[in-house]
Amino acid sequence: MNKRTLFFIVSTILFLMLACSNPVEVIESVAKEGEGTSSDSSANDVLFQDDFSQTDSGWDRTSDSFLTTDYLDGRYQILINDTNFYGWANPGKVFSDTRIKTEAEMVNGATDTEYGIICRYKDVKNFYVGLISADGYYAIIKNKNGKFELVGMDYMQDSPKINLGLSTNQLQFDCIDDTLTLYANGEILAEVKDSDFPNGDVGLIASTYDTPGAEILFDNFRVYRP
Repeated sequence: MNKRTLFFIVSTILFLMLACSNPVEVIESVAKEGEGTSSDSSANDVLFQDDFSQTDSGWDRTSDSFLTTDYLDGRYQILINDTNFYGWANPGKVFSDTRIKTEAEMVNGATDTEYGIICRYKDVKNFYVGLISADGYYAIIKNKNGKFELVGMDYMQDSPKINLGLSTNQLQFDCIDDTLTLYANGEILAEVKDSDFPNGDVGLIASTYDTPGAEILFDNFRVYRP
């Protein structure tokens, strides 16, 4: 199995910008997570959902020369026009144990473009990420005190379960107790243990290495009670 080291440098500009974005609306009690409704058969288990058809559903809306995070034609866009850069967005919720699913289509970018799901987001320097790349790599990452580190592995690993290039992947990231599990297209990629962050917001993320112009469109974002 091939291996790749994780890109650890995150732009200071990104931290400053996101810290000044819309404030997080903290839910009064995590015990109220089940109040959402859905037409799915698992309606009682849906804690939060968004098909991005309404532009006032609470996600960050940022646009400048190096990063765009915004609603676009019924989906949610993360567009990165800089190199060596992470960009992400959150809806402003608080959850503890979650099963998060979304569809992610890469429509532009280099083969090493990365994208995925955030859970237990405390602030810009503390959260978990389940991540895949357009060249078939994956990782579970912890951003702790502003330092990105791999959880449960020394290198990013590759998998044939990931659809490569300009394609769509069905992503799932489970954050249950101290267990973090990443899926692509219904198949488990990695399962690791970490207990630093017990709850927090959810979100979407993408990143570049040496080539700018990464564009990921996300749809049908759902947070389930596990």
